[in-house]
Amino acid sequence: MIPRGVLTATESKPGDGPAAPGGSAIANLMASTSRRSLILRRMKRNWRLYAMLVPPLIYAAVFLYWPLYGMQMAFRDFSVAKGITGSPWVGLKYFRTFVDSYQFWPTIRNTLVLNVYELFAAFPIPIILALLLNSLRWALYRHGIQLILFAPHFISTVVVVGIMVMLMDPHGGLINQVVGLFGAGPIDFLGEPSLFRHIYVWSGVWQSAGYSMVIYLAALAGIDPALHEAATIDGASRLRRMWHIDLPGILPVMVVLFVLSMGNILSTGFEKVLLLQNSLNLGVSETTDTYVYKVGLQSSIPQFSYATAIGVFKSVTALILLLCANWLARRSTRESLF
Repeated sequence: MIPRGVLTATESKPGDGPAAPGGSAIANLMASTSRRSLILRRMKRNWRLYAMLVPPLIYAAVFLYWPLYGMQMAFRDFSVAKGITGSPWVGLKYFRTFVDSYQFWPTIRNTLVLNVYELFAAFPIPIILALLLNSLRWALYRHGIQLILFAPHFISTVVVVGIMVMLMDPHGGLINQVVGLFGAGPIDFLGEPSLFRHIYVWSGVWQSAGYSMVIYLAALAGIDPALHEAATIDGASRLRRMWHIDLPGILPVMVVLFVLSMGNILSTGFEKVLLLQNSLNLGVSETTDTYVYKVGLQSSIPQFSYATAIGVFKSVTALILLLCANWLARRSTRESLF
């Protein structure tokens, strides 16, 4: 019960007239001004952190967003003399040219087979390595193995390909020398189409498994040790604790990396494929990335619009695959990228 003479915020004295219609607007304006001043004070106090954001923002604007302006080349009959805006608009002409070309299905098939093979081979191995290393008790031994597995990540792709060429050279390569000890003739590994995908995928696993393993080890470090202690008291074995504690603990990281891998399923390692490619294995090594490079830059008459159309087609397809993989992950595991 409100005592007599005490007015609430919604009441007014007789004769004062109706409440000012702009009262709420003034209150909102004051609140927004207060929030703005608070943000400005916070930015002034932490200006060093915001200054560190400037180089990445400039890099993203110049190298990631500004090139999107050139995507319209895919819809124009681009001429260097006329420029992008001066070239005539042709719509989906070059997209239809790519879909109707004899190179469409071979390049798409090679790209999908290579990337799906790499996904199924490279995705589980870092998880297994991380779980095994996390179970080791001797810290020095664990850190030494981690360093050995992580070191290949720092080797350049060109160097990796050079090592493989030297090892697999049919004339004097180490592998062929070992094969010769058993009476077998020299094998042209890089010239054999049936071996190209295996060489590409497993050399990539050797080079990148250590990096992905470190990501999973960081996720495993965030799991509460009390869960393992309670499971040990209950008599759970190490394998059972991996299955029921470690794997659910790193499931969000696994989902994020899997969704990102699905988004890159049409983007092969361009440099590595190009360096390993030759006339003998061209039937299985010609991917969308190498085909774009050849028609857009390497041909005697560069077809800029055609190459851009292939790139846009690949990007749109990758976006659709990314959204589908994210939806499936959210429906099946309740974890997703966004």
